[in-house]
Amino acid sequence: MPLINVHTSLPDLKDAELLLQELSAELAKLTGKPEAYVMTMLQTGVPMTFAGSAEPCAYIEIKSIGALRPSEMSATFCELIQARTGIPAKRIYIGFEDVQASCWGWNGNTFG
Repeated sequence: MPLINVHTSLPDLKDAELLLQELSAELAKLTGKPEAYVMTMLQTGVPMTFAGSAEPCAYIEIKSIGALRPSEMSATFCELIQARTGIPAKRIYIGFEDVQASCWGWNGNTFG
């Protein structure tokens, strides 16, 4: 049920699969939810600007049924993305969404 979706203007990323695995493990750890329910997504080559500049940037969406800790997660994921992509943390936005269990579907049902 936790989801992390990274959109970046970088055209491609070396070791994208490794980054997705790291994001998955961190999101499971930070939410305390089983990694078996974590989904990761990476979208590269997205036309983006930040502060009026087309320099590399990223937007990260994090959704979960509860267990969000935006301050801690923001620091962790900005550091991770900066380390793996070179995008400075000051060029990364993160949106957090706490989703109601009845509004999250999986395996033909919802979680609530």
